Amino acid sequence: MNKPDKERLKKIVLLWDALHEEIKNRKITEDVLLNDKFSQWAVTTPIYNIGEQVYQLSAEFKQSHPEVIWRVVSGLRHRLVHDYEGVNWTLIAEVIFYDLPAFVEQVKNILAELP
Repeated sequence: MNKPDKERLKKIVLLWDALHEEIKNRKITEDVLLNDKFSQWAVTTPIYNIGEQVYQLSAEFKQSHPEVIWRVVSGLRHRLVHDYEGVNWTLIAEVIFYDLPAFVEQVKNILAELP
């Protein structure tokens, strides 16, 4: 049974909040992420999960919010899963520290508008 889109959005927020908290607690900076394998491993699982939640959102829902970077987030998951050895950690750090916070804010705003 497929989860409703609203539940997937809530899961995205929960996953991001947990990842963001761990990044703060463990003092993971962009530089740390570029150079520390453990930190790279630590961030990948939540990112996989966020990307999978985005991928599983209905096409209709994603089309109704074309301003959101759905393809970027689900594509990031695909890249991490299927080309881990070729991952550009500079790009991943940029996404984590700059793109995902804005993405999650958009998700929160959408959630606030849903019944």
